[in-house]
Amino acid sequence: MPLALSSTAATTSAPSPVFERFATHALLPITTRPDIVFTRGSGSWLYDHDGKRYLDFIQGWAVNSLGHCHPVMRDALAAQSGLLLNPSPAFYNEPMIALADLLSGLSGLGKVFFANSGAEANESAIKLARKWGQMHPDAAGRARHEIITFANSFHGRTLATMSASGKPGWDTIFAPQVDGFPKAALNDLASVEALIGPRTVAVMLEPIQGETGVVPATADFMKQLRALTEARGLLLIVDEVQTGCGRTGTLFHHQQAGVRADIMTLGKGIGGGVPLAAMLCRDELAVFQPGDQGGTYNGNPLMCAVGLAVMRTIAAPGFLAFVQAQSEYLSAGLLKLSATYGLEGERGAGLLRALLLGRDIGPQLVEAARELSPDGLLLNAARPNLLRFMPSLNVSRDEIDQMLTLLHGLLAKHI
Repeated sequence: MPLALSSTAATTSAPSPVFERFATHALLPITTRPDIVFTRGSGSWLYDHDGKRYLDFIQGWAVNSLGHCHPVMRDALAAQSGLLLNPSPAFYNEPMIALADLLSGLSGLGKVFFANSGAEANESAIKLARKWGQMHPDAAGRARHEIITFANSFHGRTLATMSASGKPGWDTIFAPQVDGFPKAALNDLASVEALIGPRTVAVMLEPIQGETGVVPATADFMKQLRALTEARGLLLIVDEVQTGCGRTGTLFHHQQAGVRADIMTLGKGIGGGVPLAAMLCRDELAVFQPGDQGGTYNGNPLMCAVGLAVMRTIAAPGFLAFVQAQSEYLSAGLLKLSATYGLEGERGAGLLRALLLGRDIGPQLVEAARELSPDGLLLNAARPNLLRFMPSLNVSRDEIDQMLTLLHGLLAKHI
């Protein structure tokens, strides 16, 4: 006899027709999902089980950098699947080597470790910094392990990366937290300096705090933070999981401030929709010994072949200039809507942007957008008072115009 999902689930009404058709009751409930099932995607569009299409301005939370089912990804998957899937991370494979070389050349960071998710990449960065702190102890000979992070930051869902995150409430969900992550205030250098102690080894920064509502670290702050960490002998870890791989109009967002990271993490867009991430570091920081770090699927050729195709596309001449142009077009359209409806403006960089609503109607707009007919619209409310936009990096102006027109109609009904 099947078990009920929970006491709450057992008292709810009968499953929807979608649940009956697709047996989705077997999935562990970890998020509130609408009663639709997506069956295929193409570019900026998703199609559900009834054939309805949706203009997707979420793209897997900034994951599908080239949109749904881009030909270069399909071709890479097909070609590699006929050659080699997973020889084990204990051996070299060609896509692993090629992608590592490409990332090293693009970033100026000499060493690359592959992982499956941004959280794993950040976990690797934390481990590497702590290993470095063991090898470079404080004046009393004690290992340095503390990593200063920031309030409202988001670094992942492992126990260590949740502890590193400054998301409100996360300190109690799976308490006790992993210690060693004091929180500073973003764009406040004095708050960082006040937390530096003899056990501090690094500072870990998201150049733009995406999950808290697309809140950027200023260029001046990043420059000052880099100068401070260098002066105090600390590592600078830049979490580019959401902002990297062309999302903000440059390959990596911190490049826009003219600073250099000691350690950088990538995820989301690097795989364009497949599970792939990376941790990169300067050559002199490559202090892991065999057995210190690993993972069953790390650097597997199937995912690396896709990542190689994605990164070659993003790094191709003219691609990032296109992203920048589309960013300016989207920003102008959002500002026009803001002026029309008396909202509070927009912010962001590249194709990671937020429309500031000035009132807590974001979730209602997200639901209403999805229910539009004949075409739905997929939006995200990272906070109740704003909408976050993360379209594919190759989104067309026609698709931006379609989104703005649909959003215009929604705002007219809800403002």
